[in-house]
Amino acid sequence: MKPFDYASAASPPEAVAAVAGNPAAAFLAGGTNLVDHMKLGVAAPAQLVDISQLPLNTIDTTDDGGLRLGATVPNSDLAAHPLVRQRYPVLSQALLSGASGQLRNAATTGGNLLQRTRCVYFQDVTTPCNKRSPGSGCSALEGYTRYHAILGASMDCVAVHPSDMAVAMAALNARVEILGPSGERSVGLHSFHRLPGDQPQRDTVLDHGELITAVVLPPLPEGTRSAYRKVRDRASYAFALVSVAAVVRLEEPSDADDGGAPASPPRIAEVRLALGGVAHKPWRATFAEEALRGQPATEGKFRRAIDAELQHAVPLPDNAFKVPMVRNTVVSVLRDLCGLEGGLDQGGGQARDGNSEQRDGRTGTPASGEDRP
Repeated sequence: MKPFDYASAASPPEAVAAVAGNPAAAFLAGGTNLVDHMKLGVAAPAQLVDISQLPLNTIDTTDDGGLRLGATVPNSDLAAHPLVRQRYPVLSQALLSGASGQLRNAATTGGNLLQRTRCVYFQDVTTPCNKRSPGSGCSALEGYTRYHAILGASMDCVAVHPSDMAVAMAALNARVEILGPSGERSVGLHSFHRLPGDQPQRDTVLDHGELITAVVLPPLPEGTRSAYRKVRDRASYAFALVSVAAVVRLEEPSDADDGGAPASPPRIAEVRLALGGVAHKPWRATFAEEALRGQPATEGKFRRAIDAELQHAVPLPDNAFKVPMVRNTVVSVLRDLCGLEGGLDQGGGQARDGNSEQRDGRTGTPASGEDRP
């Protein structure tokens, strides 16, 4: 590891000024990703500005009933917070699937959003990588691509974003609050991360010196259901081959048969789907969402909707399996959330964590009937 200077900021504006004034400076919070990259030679900041002691570690209710998550809230605290588990089970499930307890204790909300790809070529400084060294080439294009993108990639980069938390936040329409040299701004999470294009070295829309101060979750209407499912090579902690975050609100049919039971399935009043492990950013499946809104909640509708999304997929030689895996996982998650019979895995893989709570997907309802810490 190369020598570096260390400074501890006393306030967010002081931290921003310190990093903005030094092109070779970087913020340090939990350090679970940055320090690894410094050891590997992927990153070599001349100065680290510690923000871990700043007053950005609270979870607060907003005036409209949402939540404001401080940038330095540890992932473990966020996953366990009662209001997160009650109102946003998709987020708690995503966090619990993302890493070991030791890492969740150190990793922060802001740092999780900013973690960089785990592409083996990005982390190997002996290989060309446009993300690490712009203009050097993409080694993955003629290399091992099992874990790489099938959506939104470019000839300059086919890496995927590694975060589970960010996928859930994308489905929740979260907003990222940012403090920079020019003041404050807010960016929707769906716009916060970038597709690679011809600048794969830029993961997000942040400019140098801008600091994430919080993430805001809007309130969800009563009766909204949500869930996160992650498919991976092993049941212990691993990055997603494919993951799905789904947020659904149903409208029950008004018609009923002679016995009082609905004669037709409920309709999908609102749905948001985000995919992980398939693109350079958390991928909002907007084509699928549009195809599902107002439609009856049936497996046939689910499959046709996700097929509308996957028609844009461009698989690589080693990852064509991701296309049917995405399809089957989305269908399985939607079956579960909509209460269809036989909502278990149908070949796409179902990899819930042993540490993860099993909920029925409705806001605030643990499946077991008890609210475990």
